[in-house]
Amino acid sequence: MPKYKDVIDLYDDYGKRIAKDVPLEAISPLRNKAIQRIASLTKRTVAVNLAGIEKGLKTGVVGGSMIAGKEIDVPLVKDAKKIAADIKKMVQVVEGDDTTVEVKNDGKSLVVVVPSDRTDAGVEYTTGFTTVAAAVTEAIINRYEVPMYKANMVKAAVWGKYPQTIDFEGSNIKSILEVPQKNEGAGYALRNIMSNHVVALVKKNAMQGTALSSIFETCAAFEMGDAIGPFERGHLLTLAYQGLNADNLVYSLVKKNGKTGTVGTVVASLMERATDDGVISVKKTLPSGYKVYTTKDLPLWNAYAAAGMVAAVMVNVGAARAAQGVPSTVLYYNDLLEHESGLPGVDYGRAEGVGVGMSFFSHSIYGGGGPGLFHGNHVVTKHAKGTLIPAVTAGNCLDGGTQTFSAEATSGLFLTVFGNMPEFNTPMQFVGAEAKKIKRKV
Repeated sequence: MPKYKDVIDLYDDYGKRIAKDVPLEAISPLRNKAIQRIASLTKRTVAVNLAGIEKGLKTGVVGGSMIAGKEIDVPLVKDAKKIAADIKKMVQVVEGDDTTVEVKNDGKSLVVVVPSDRTDAGVEYTTGFTTVAAAVTEAIINRYEVPMYKANMVKAAVWGKYPQTIDFEGSNIKSILEVPQKNEGAGYALRNIMSNHVVALVKKNAMQGTALSSIFETCAAFEMGDAIGPFERGHLLTLAYQGLNADNLVYSLVKKNGKTGTVGTVVASLMERATDDGVISVKKTLPSGYKVYTTKDLPLWNAYAAAGMVAAVMVNVGAARAAQGVPSTVLYYNDLLEHESGLPGVDYGRAEGVGVGMSFFSHSIYGGGGPGLFHGNHVVTKHAKGTLIPAVTAGNCLDGGTQTFSAEATSGLFLTVFGNMPEFNTPMQFVGAEAKKIKRKV
């Protein structure tokens, strides 16, 4: 029997229903195999810059430093298929397991998916990175019979300055996950994926980007212990309505307001929909005529509010084609919603607060970088768990090239890495199909 009474219909990014009458738990990271596969591939997939390694060895510039007299001239790009075979032989556990090694860009890069048996055997998600880095180092040394007094050059070209630095500075191996030392705390690994990276993975599809960011954020909530007990349902409802377009809420709000609407009209539409669905009701009407609303289900109201926030960002940023408006839209959507309803805004006020700081840090006086550089691990945006970054990603998907740090500039590598993985390109369809499959088993 399901733990929760909530039943939802799941719709895709075209407003087409994928699954009907799905128990809420069918989209849980604990039950939905599609979400589990996304999480698994995220930690098991690693990119290898063979061209970068070859150039570093040939010039003697490794890990950001030049070491003259120890140059190594080896044709890694030309021999990419041979190197790939060498790596796969070392990385796989048994013949025919889920290890894959693909040659990309005419041999300039490789994409390696480490087998599940390796990541399951340990507790660190860095297994994917370290396994590939070690295998690439060994493959080069062995294939080209690099003498021991030059082997350290290969290690530096592959691993970078590690262990002198904690973050593999200068490495030619790349994972979409940062090293644990860069995480804000326990469970933050999946929150530490830059919004621009998600934009690249979904090829700028705002609905799919919202879904993928929401999946990462929700999985992180389970990892950090934030989705235990009474809080679990709240996170699942937010994933459902904001991330997976449950009951076609996000799509219908955008469609209704997309042509001539504003942030204010999205708020009005959300209030109307929440009232019609019985999520909120008028508690009392003041002498001025102002209506104060109430709800018997705060988590469900929060999920509706979060869905409305994404819709507001899509409408506003979509009109401007400029992602700089994301934090101010988040801020004033919530401000308007709270004044209109008398109820708390998204994440019970935290999203609104984050909007203030994010405006300052993204492009105001400080101006450290555009919204595309933010993630759930950032000191400014970490506070609104699960609700903010999906809206940020939606806005970045709709940006028309106004950011200094565009997705093309920061995240093109990950389009190459994950570009052929449909789970990352269209997560709504995969998660919805799996939810439909298991809904009677929950």
